[in-house]
Amino acid sequence: MSLFPGWRAAFRIARRDALRAKGRSALVVAMIALPVLGVTAADLTYRSALPTAAEELTADLGAADALFVDQGMGPVPLWQMPDGIMWQTPDGAPETFYDDERKPVDVPATFPKGSRSLTEQSVPASVTTRHGITDTQITELAVADPMLRGRVELTEGSYPKAKDEIAATGAFLKAAGLSVGDRVTVRGPQQEYTLTGAVELPAELKNESLFAVPGAVIAPWQKTADGDGKILPPQASGVKWLVQGPPGAGVTWPDILAANEKGVVVRARQVALDPPPDSEVPMAVYAQGWTGSDTELTAAVLTVAAMALLEIVLLAGPAFAVGARRSRRQLGLVGSCGGTRGQVRAVVLAGGAVLGGVGAVVGVGAGFGLTVLFRPMIEEFSGRRFGELTVHPGEILAIAVLGLVTGVLAALAPAIVAGRQSVLESLTGRRGSRRSSRVLPVVGTVVLSVGVALAVYGGLSGNTRLVAGGSVLAELGLLGCIPVIVGFLGRLGRRLPLTPRIALRDAARNRGRTAPAVAAVMAAVAGSVAIATYTASTTAEQAYDHRPNLTAGTAALMTADTAEKTDLSRARAAVEQHYPVSGAPARVGRAWAGSDCSVYYEEEDGCGTLEIVKPTGEGHSCPLKGKGAKELALRISADEHKRLMNSPACVDEDSTTIAFGNDDNKIVIGDTALLTSYVKLDDPEAAKALAAGTPVLLNSAYAKDGEITLRARHVYNERDKENRALHPGEPRTTTDRLKVYVAPDSYATTPGIRMVLPQKTADRLGLHSQETGSVHTLTREPTGAEQQAADAALEQAGNQAYVWTGSPAEQDDDAVVLLILALFAGVVTLGAAAITTGLSKADAEADLTTLSAVGAPPGVRRSLSGFQCLVVALTGVLLGTAAGIVPAVALRLTDLREALKVMRDDPMESAYTPIVMPWPTIALLALVVPVLAGLLAAALTGSRQKLVRRAG
Repeated sequence: MSLFPGWRAAFRIARRDALRAKGRSALVVAMIALPVLGVTAADLTYRSALPTAAEELTADLGAADALFVDQGMGPVPLWQMPDGIMWQTPDGAPETFYDDERKPVDVPATFPKGSRSLTEQSVPASVTTRHGITDTQITELAVADPMLRGRVELTEGSYPKAKDEIAATGAFLKAAGLSVGDRVTVRGPQQEYTLTGAVELPAELKNESLFAVPGAVIAPWQKTADGDGKILPPQASGVKWLVQGPPGAGVTWPDILAANEKGVVVRARQVALDPPPDSEVPMAVYAQGWTGSDTELTAAVLTVAAMALLEIVLLAGPAFAVGARRSRRQLGLVGSCGGTRGQVRAVVLAGGAVLGGVGAVVGVGAGFGLTVLFRPMIEEFSGRRFGELTVHPGEILAIAVLGLVTGVLAALAPAIVAGRQSVLESLTGRRGSRRSSRVLPVVGTVVLSVGVALAVYGGLSGNTRLVAGGSVLAELGLLGCIPVIVGFLGRLGRRLPLTPRIALRDAARNRGRTAPAVAAVMAAVAGSVAIATYTASTTAEQAYDHRPNLTAGTAALMTADTAEKTDLSRARAAVEQHYPVSGAPARVGRAWAGSDCSVYYEEEDGCGTLEIVKPTGEGHSCPLKGKGAKELALRISADEHKRLMNSPACVDEDSTTIAFGNDDNKIVIGDTALLTSYVKLDDPEAAKALAAGTPVLLNSAYAKDGEITLRARHVYNERDKENRALHPGEPRTTTDRLKVYVAPDSYATTPGIRMVLPQKTADRLGLHSQETGSVHTLTREPTGAEQQAADAALEQAGNQAYVWTGSPAEQDDDAVVLLILALFAGVVTLGAAAITTGLSKADAEADLTTLSAVGAPPGVRRSLSGFQCLVVALTGVLLGTAAGIVPAVALRLTDLREALKVMRDDPMESAYTPIVMPWPTIALLALVVPVLAGLLAAALTGSRQKLVRRAG
């Protein structure tokens, strides 16, 4: 007797049933095909975008056989690995330092006989653009040579061939506003070049740089600098050699070993692709264990795959259940003709296999098509060209099998239910009744509680495996509780209008259809909310740790050379003309005692000092630094540590920002305009005090009884003849007690300023002073074109001033990640709600017919579909949000434990580990998506019902 009786007939019946119910079949195929499409496209994109060893070599070498590099160690033996990336000096070699004098290395002498070579050398330069000027890198390299193909490709115009020609990458042309045929001037030597072509680096599409032929830039620049002492010489990199070995031989491992003996490291194509055995590599024994592990990545991929499989099964399962219910008469006939329960199950399972197979084939094909279609867009986004569309047949086959298995698994539970039905029930169309399990919700509640406890305990103990296991248990427990939650929904509709009441009762009555869809939405939303919460929390932590170098929304214009006078009025006009500024600038100056340390810094004790003496004791000395700090760190929480770190006594103990040309005393000469525009201290009392000559102190830890101690050491350098003549004799030290206006503690973190000193007070104290620039208030961040234009205008103003804006905290791609997560969860929510609504509609045709027969308005049908969709979406989103918070909070507790450990070892390290809820993401999922799902369902549902004759 066959183990699988009647499978041939089962597949024939399943195929015919799928063709008969085309709408439901298309729905199931789409549910299976979409994830298969996504995984296929992701696999193709990942494999194609991940450069192979050969593609990485082409990015470095082009079509050359090898790259020879003098490492600057002199003609001494070196060891290297076959990849040409890792190298070191041999064991027992004398220690050398980079500032030691070394003999030059004759690199071309190390090439194999019969080789051809090209030189490559780069230099940073400031060049003109359509908007103004910008900094870039110029590489001297014969990019027209066939040896560079694959590394540098021409996209427009022609390669540079003459010494007055230059090529630019497309990214540079776009940023600079230039095009082929325009002229570019290298500032300093004022050398002009014609842009003959646009090129791209396939491995670095976002690279902004220029290419010239060897000898076109660096040598003329050096010659000009030798003849004019005011022109800085080029800061060129070392020369590299691209080498094409003898025909048919290339560059071999013996050639590399010979070059290593002369102090040259070689990256050769054929050696990197076919490395020699470790016994022939002297450095191999030291390179063991340098490879990384992808265990965590593999675990993450498997987890994502398992969750995707679960969601497809949860979504497709109800479709098969409804299909089996609608085919129950057909299945009853199979039983009445002598078919066994196993054969009935086989018919339903065969349906899953048929639709799963079709979905897998459609998904794989669509994945290939979309990847090819969007390949240029993906390449631009990733910043590199695909070498080729890389296909791993085994992986594609596994993805297709996954789709097939998903279809079978989704049909498994309906098949078991169909096999249990009696022939009489199937033939008469009776559904029978079965009470919900009372054990499942109890078990689900227990598992939920245990999972939450495990996750929290794992977070507190730092065990991420417990966090993961507890989070999965909590979600499984919540899955077990969903039928009871759905059943409870029916009781909520007693006082609601007709259509929402019917929708809630329909969801409660058909839990086998509603619960899986709610569970699928919950699973998708839980993962998205967990990642979004963790991402938002880490982003907030990074923003807290960031120390800005300027107040947000401001730009600083500063002099570049204090030894020469700068035309600040012209410089300010340049900034105001090209930057988006508002209001008048606030002037900034610096004060010093004795000779200026920014000029006379070469001799030890050759200039004066000026400092605010910080008192000691409570409120002045930072308790997190010095004696007893570690003992205190052991007793305090992360919140208490944060409060202490932000207190005036500790705020600049670990690091301080110097922004206005002063030293770490951070004393700035300014007026009330500086207080309001930069410090953001809009206080009439502070302005009044400053106008009266009273300094404004921003850090209260330096004041005692409303006064500060200002200590100045007047040391005059012998080279500072003018001031030395006015102040002969030995260095002297003065100490002054000054009454100050003390700003609130929140101003202690103002970047670059500790105290604002009035000009007349500096003069009264006998201090030297100089106006160094100004601060401008911005209406927005300047664009690249505006920055280039301002830099060019500042050059015309004397090139002794520069402008800069504050550095924002690194944002990475967190906002994009949160948006993608919200969109993913939203799409799954819409899909699950739509599927459930469609199944409800198909499963409740008799009820809808009855409604129409008793005179229900046509709009009831439409609004009922909308509320059915809303119930599934909203329930799943709310449960998913609750489930997603558990792992996110547990992982942040793990981070907190690690941060506290680091803080207690070094009390000045931050232990701030916030838990931030991604409210925009949650609002989008909890409010917008369910409402949108309901509206779409209502809009796409026909309001007219075709009446049919009721049986009997």
